[in-house]
Amino acid sequence: MNSAETKNPAGLAFLTHAWLGLVALTLTSLYLSYWFHGTAWLQILVASIIWFKGILVAKHFLEIKETHSFIRRVVLGFVAVTPIAVLTIAFFGNQVARWATL
Repeated sequence: MNSAETKNPAGLAFLTHAWLGLVALTLTSLYLSYWFHGTAWLQILVASIIWFKGILVAKHFLEIKETHSFIRRVVLGFVAVTPIAVLTIAFFGNQVARWATL
């Protein structure tokens, strides 16, 4: 028997639930951005949704649970870069723009 089949007995149902979770989070973020456009706390909420979606992809599709701890930490650090960038631009956009100009 294939080792992939023994590790994940649920088969495609496991991945389908993760995919449906990603779709639900995407629709939730669209709903929140439509109704709460312009509020100060929306960037924090969007950054947390992005982070949670990244964790979901890393755990279910990249299978970081099966990797070495160093690789797991690198992937989770990479997942954290985008939410940190969103928050940095949201709250310190003018300073970042000045630093990025030539």
